[in-house]
Amino acid sequence: MTVGSFPARPLASGALSLPILGFGGAPLGGLLQANDASETEAMLQQTLEVGYRFYDTAPFYGFGRSERMTGNLLRGQDYILSTKVGRLLRPGLPDDPAAMGWPDPLPFHPVYDYSYDGIMRSYEDSRHRLGLDRIDILLVHDIGEMTHGVKNSLHFNALSASGYRALEELRRTGDVKAIGLGVNEVEICREALKIGDWDLFLLAGRYTLLEQAPLDDLFPECAAAGTSIIIGGPYNSGILVGGDTWNYDTAPADIVARVRALSDCAAKHDVPLPAAALQFPLAHPQVISVIPGLRNRSELLQTLEWAATDIPKEFWQALQAEGLMHPQAPLPDINPYQKV
Repeated sequence: MTVGSFPARPLASGALSLPILGFGGAPLGGLLQANDASETEAMLQQTLEVGYRFYDTAPFYGFGRSERMTGNLLRGQDYILSTKVGRLLRPGLPDDPAAMGWPDPLPFHPVYDYSYDGIMRSYEDSRHRLGLDRIDILLVHDIGEMTHGVKNSLHFNALSASGYRALEELRRTGDVKAIGLGVNEVEICREALKIGDWDLFLLAGRYTLLEQAPLDDLFPECAAAGTSIIIGGPYNSGILVGGDTWNYDTAPADIVARVRALSDCAAKHDVPLPAAALQFPLAHPQVISVIPGLRNRSELLQTLEWAATDIPKEFWQALQAEGLMHPQAPLPDINPYQKV
């Protein structure tokens, strides 16, 4: 099965099928640096031309900017769309939006609300910002200690007590097809499995060429629950494409050393490390899509080139033999992007 130009995989719940390559919309909000508007518009149009159909966005990305741009692109098109809940946007900029990752946002500020009323309001607000007649997937955004610290228990309790009921209601009535989380950490997904029936988790940065800890607990638990996985941040926020950031901050020495070892192994087998990072997660049967963020046409074309790269089995085997990958990690047998 294909959707757009890419093979598609069904969610374990059967709610819908997703292309194995999707579009991560955080850069549309100007994540960490302001965008060139004309270049961003040209890149977005080109994604449709090369066959993208699955787009992920969120109110938080540029405080509404990413949703507005995504809606303008997809209006009148054949698409699959996910957006997020958990933050409401209120008028007025915060004192230092750049410190929150957005140097050039729209004039709003986010307010956390994971309750029934907050999620319903967020869903309706997103429909207005997008200007679209439907949202396919609704994800609870950034719940977890990485974002909230010691206050997370308050937010998770709100989700458990009433917020999940809003999500389940929207799914039951057909307003959305699937519900899940969109987070950067494993443990909150494991906790969420205890309070609801989730179609999918969008997990950013935690199952990559660099990290495979979910193999020990989360992925088996998701398999038992019928919860699929989308992988965001396949380059660990830049470190796997030649950058120096990991988890959106300067990479520590142990991470730099591990990436250097991965790079050395890739060089021995004449494999572009980013191509391996893009293809690796899809070897796991729980993973149905990978959604790297894109900022310009150059990044789009580079992504397509990495997706088309054939990687020898000997490279994957060498990673495990050298202790650079979890011993139980499934390895690609063929290029997943060529599989129809």
